[in-house]
Formats: sequence, C-alpha cells, structure tokens
Amino acid sequence: MANTDSLNVRVFSLNCWGIRYISKHTTQRYAMIGELLSKEEHDIVLLQEVWSEKDYLSLKKKLAHCHPHSHHFKSGVIGSGLAIFSKHRIHDTFLYRYSLNGYPYMAHHGDWFGGKAVGMAVLKLGSLTANVYVTHLHAEYCRDKDSYLPHRVVQAWELQQFVRHTSAGADVVILGGDLNMHPEDLGSRLLMSYTGLRDSYLESAKFDGCEDGMTLIADNAFIGKGSIGPFEKGIRIDYILFKGSSKTDIYCDFMSTTKGSAPDHAFPYSDHEALTAALRVETHTPSETQRDGQRSSPNRDAAAGKTAGLVDMVTEARTEVKVGLHCAERMRRTATRTGAMGLALLFLELAIAAVPWLALGAEQPFPRTSFYLLAALCFAILVTTALLYVFYSTELKSLQGAEDQMRLAVGGLQEQLRGSAVAQPHAGQRGAPEGRGPGARGPEEGNRVPLTDPMK
Repeated sequence: MANTDSLNVRVFSLNCWGIRYISKHTTQRYAMIGELLSKEEHDIVLLQEVWSEKDYLSLKKKLAHCHPHSHHFKSGVIGSGLAIFSKHRIHDTFLYRYSLNGYPYMAHHGDWFGGKAVGMAVLKLGSLTANVYVTHLHAEYCRDKDSYLPHRVVQAWELQQFVRHTSAGADVVILGGDLNMHPEDLGSRLLMSYTGLRDSYLESAKFDGCEDGMTLIADNAFIGKGSIGPFEKGIRIDYILFKGSSKTDIYCDFMSTTKGSAPDHAFPYSDHEALTAALRVETHTPSETQRDGQRSSPNRDAAAGKTAGLVDMVTEARTEVKVGLHCAERMRRTATRTGAMGLALLFLELAIAAVPWLALGAEQPFPRTSFYLLAALCFAILVTTALLYVFYSTELKSLQGAEDQMRLAVGGLQEQLRGSAVAQPHAGQRGAPEGRGPGARGPEEGNRVPLTDPMK
C-alpha cells in the first residue's frame, strides 16, 4: 500500500433531548452544548432531538465562526430532530423518512409525531467525497415486551439500504446518531454486516469515557431507572460508525464520551452522553498484488462465512417482521369488528328515530339528549375505527414490503453461496472469478450452513 495523503476528521454526536416545555433545563443545556462545540475542534457535528427551529437557529448563530455550514432536516409533525454542523461545505443533502415509526395513539411515547428519519449530507474533505449520515431510530421502551421491535428492525433494514445505495461513490462514509439498539441487537448486526460500517468504540486505539462505551448511564441526573431497564449501570445505544473505500483506509485513533454532569455545571448536556471520535483517513492506490490477493482462498472463505451469516441475520429479521405482520393484521381485524358494531348501533338508532315518522302520533321512546349522545358516540367510533383501519393497512403494506425485500435478499445471498460452492472445487486449478465467494459446502458436511430454514 502506498499512502499518498492523510487527513484527520473529528466527529461529534449527541442526542440533545430538546423537547421544549418537557425536557429539563432546555435553554441552559443548549447554551452549554453551544459552548462545548465552540471550544472543541470538531469537523462534523451530528445532533439528534433538536426539535425546535428556535434552538437550531440559536446553535447556528453561536457556531457560525467554527461551523459555518449547517442543515436542519425537517420531517413529521414536529420535525425529525436531526441537524448537522460542519467546518466543510455541505454540497448536497437528502432526507429519507422511515416507513414505520410507532403508533399515533401512543402519544406519551411521541416517536410517531417526530417523523424518524435518516439525513444525508455530502461533504468535501479535501479531494475526498464524504457521505455523512445522521439518524435516530424508534426507542425501546420495554426490553422484555418490545412491541416496537418489528418497526425498529424495518428501520434498521431501510437504513442499511439507504446507506448502501447512496454511498457507492463516496470515499468516506460516516454514520452517527441514536440507534436505540444495543451492539448485539439484530438491527445493529444487520446494519454493520450489510454496509461494512465499523464501530468507532470497538475500533478506537484509545478510549476515554463511560465504562463499556455506555451512552445512557445511571449516573446521569436526567435518567430514570425505567429508562435503562434491567441494566444497572447503563447501556450503549449511540454510535459513530465509519468505513472507507477502495482508495481510502480509515482508522479511529481516539474516542471519548462525556461522563454525566458537565464540568462547572450542576447537570449534564443531555440525558444521553456525547460521543467524539478522532478518525484518520489515509488515501492509497491498491497495488496489483493486493488486487490479486483478493482472490485468495482465505478471503473467499471469509466472504462465504460473511454471506452465510447474512443469510441467518436476514432470516431472523424476516421472522421479526412476520411477528409484526400478524400483530398488525389482528389489530386491523379488531378495528373492522369495532367499526361494524358502531355502524350497526348507528343503524339501530336511525331505526328508532324513524318510529315517530312511521307511526303517526307516536312519541320518541328515548330522551332527546341521550339519543344525541349515543349518536355522537357511534359517529366517534366509526371515525376512530376508520382511521385505525387506514393506519394498520398502511403498516401492513410497509411490513409486507420489507418482508418481500428481505425474501429477495435471502434468495440472492443463497445464490451466491451456491455459485461459490460450484466454483470451489476448481480453486486449486485457477482463481475464482472476481466477486465470487468461497463454497458454502466443503468436505466437512457437519459445518454446512442451512439455506432454507425459514425460522433460523
């Protein structure tokens, strides 16, 4: 490898918890965040839960001297909450809103109203093109009975698709944000395995921060015991992920997190801890030897193992999505039955109202007030169930679409394994075609990867 250039990039990520009139000390904390970012020499700042346009504009004004370029991604009823500040010029932006994002009637959770999404910004780091992504996935409110798991899995699936399809021409890819997933969770594994993104905490040469890189800690003054469930010390759900390209290698030289209360202040910057990653980007030109080395047997074996692992992960994701499908179908049927009952009751009322017309001189058998109240109740039931029916039909379509995509992906991955299995016997005579992996079936039949087990 012949290195021709080296570039240092400092990335900052924080969930600001900026819900006006609900979050505590919002004004003071944004002032603290602005002071922190003004002092630190970050190249890229990725923020989540910047719900208020006023707070964003306040930060933009305060950071104009050190981060002259910024963008606030707008989505949903109250906005996506995503914002990016950069020392480098932002050449292009794009927002993709996740197709599933909780339920509107769960107003106390509020995720649906936020319009969760992933925002992309295209930057120029010297001569290199960098695709920078900031995102915030649906929260996990109960680890044991997570009714939002299918939604979050679909969000992770859409996130990895969005990153893969939009970053093909990028030299540097950086993703930061609150993923609301533990490192070992299905969505995290799916995202990093499919995209090739690497975790800055796991890759850092030096780390200074909370134990195990946790970003939601019990020592934070804004954290309640219910927020971290059975995890006494805390959890790690915020990430800075990165990857290079064929002409760049990226290393994480240092990573840090805040540790609860901010220096010289009585409370923290947010209920989440902030992350900072010092990345080093080295450009190079792959040698002919390296290109030939990509065809070696060990690399083919590793590629086959990765492909087999992806088959298992996507199959597992399909299982979770199918659970969501069954739940959505059940809820839609419930809404249909309730609406039918409301409609039957309304027809009964209309029949009762028609009695005085059909029997001349007869009096209305029910008091007028009760009659109108019951009619209003019937109408409310019909409207509510109609809205729920539309919502659950939309949810079903999104879940079915994701399940179809996953089914196709599994088929493609299995085809790769079958193709590489055919090519493997000839590996000793000649190199396998470029892009092919090793065989899925070798002499040791006990290590064979099952390809058709739908519930793996």
